[in-house]
Amino acid sequence: MKSANFKDREVVEHLDGTTTEYSYFEPSPEAMDSLVKVLFEQHWRDVVVGPCIEGAVFEIRFSEAPKLTTLDGYLTVNLGPWHFHLCIAPHKGNRSAELRRNRQVARVALFETRGQGCGGGRSWGVRMWNGFGEQMTTVFLPNPRLSDDFKLLKTPNWERLRFWYELRQQFLGEIPPADIAAVQGPPSTGSDFATDDD
Repeated sequence: MKSANFKDREVVEHLDGTTTEYSYFEPSPEAMDSLVKVLFEQHWRDVVVGPCIEGAVFEIRFSEAPKLTTLDGYLTVNLGPWHFHLCIAPHKGNRSAELRRNRQVARVALFETRGQGCGGGRSWGVRMWNGFGEQMTTVFLPNPRLSDDFKLLKTPNWERLRFWYELRQQFLGEIPPADIAAVQGPPSTGSDFATDDD
């Protein structure tokens, strides 16, 4: 399912000292269809979605199950008063072959960010980019250091990472740890990811 054009793993150091580890998988139409269904049909209560770029973060939560439809490669996630679209498969709705190709999700990764700041210094999620390298959206997954109403927990609830590990198993083929808490460490400065040379 993986393509030679995709790095399996990448660690990115940010200007604020945080570090993000990306684990990529091939964004085939079949994989993207499975991913959006598990995120927005099965786990809509658990996720926060929206673009996350320097200077702007959209954190949208669902208060009810969205309706998912697909037309000409575009997924629509619809809640009635508002909706959003993601191009997750080939489409024909433009004369430009380059635009048609680059509108589609070209890279998708599960990520973990470590450093200082909100969420106890760590966050977990899924990020998608189009063929131009622009971020399309970020989906934040449950954080063991935050409650459902985003209050900082005195004691982390590591069970909240179960969905993260289920996604890693489904899309990366990794076996989840038997004891999630045992594989977690304290918040870091972002320098404790293993490197490719390890």
